[in-house]
Amino acid sequence: MWQTRVSKLLEIKYPIIQGGLAYLAYAELAAAVSNAGGLGQITAMSLENPDQLVKEIHKAKQLTEKPFGVNFAIGQHGRPFEHFVEAALKENVEVMSVTGGNPAPFFNMLKGTSVKKLVLVAARRQAVKAEELGADAVMVVGQEGGGHLGKSDTGTMVLIPKVADSVSIPVIASGGIGDGRGLMAALSLGAEGIEMGTRFIATKECVHAHPFYKKALIEGSESDTIVIKRSLGAPARAIANSWTSKLIELEKQGAAYEDVKDYISGKANKKYIYDGDLENGFAWAGQVMGLIENEPSAEDLIRDIISQAEEIRRNWAL
Repeated sequence: MWQTRVSKLLEIKYPIIQGGLAYLAYAELAAAVSNAGGLGQITAMSLENPDQLVKEIHKAKQLTEKPFGVNFAIGQHGRPFEHFVEAALKENVEVMSVTGGNPAPFFNMLKGTSVKKLVLVAARRQAVKAEELGADAVMVVGQEGGGHLGKSDTGTMVLIPKVADSVSIPVIASGGIGDGRGLMAALSLGAEGIEMGTRFIATKECVHAHPFYKKALIEGSESDTIVIKRSLGAPARAIANSWTSKLIELEKQGAAYEDVKDYISGKANKKYIYDGDLENGFAWAGQVMGLIENEPSAEDLIRDIISQAEEIRRNWAL
């Protein structure tokens, strides 16, 4: 019933993908999502070295026999990613996704392999280019999403059909999606699956996220996020707090990267998401936090999404 080109490509039961989630997407969460019928992912570039990635991959394989992927955020200030990709290839990872930066070098490393290649894009032209380079599917994020976004501020409702009309490969919708209504909306817009990041943080298997972070997602509203780093040419959506307010003020004053790097560093990110210090660090989150009301298991979350989507299908058939 839920077979699309995305679910067939990735060999999963439901066309639901868990986002890369810097510093949070590790074996426990990835395996739980995959066991529930979606595609879980491990974040590679948040780890210190390829050996740590291998350990996470081994752990995930112990927790699930289902396919899972590895995400490579290659745009992190030029940090080399090649050794991480080589490690994933040696471990026979079946799906790899890339976010940020030019995916061409990443694709070159995968030539001649059977790895399924996914690319996160935030504009039609990026999707077209990804297809030209050899992507098997594109994950398309609208401006409602959490973390790094496109510069055009195009919303999911417009961006998804625009991209679906422009490429022949499957489109996966991301940004503002957190339940069965979002899944059905995405399919109606021409997508063949969804990617969720923020929603999967507020799950029991996202064990690295501090309870205060999850509480902020559950109790916050869609208006409790703010776009930072716009002046740096890399807009990204985070939970609004005193830390992001200071950063925004510095940006308004024309601060350069060197002036704000401590505010947007991994250390500042981890202070919030790991330590639960809600005012002396920052955390990524999309506007979908306005739809998050609980902290289910990944299995219960996916079950509820499919149940709600099936109810919508039945209502549409009347």
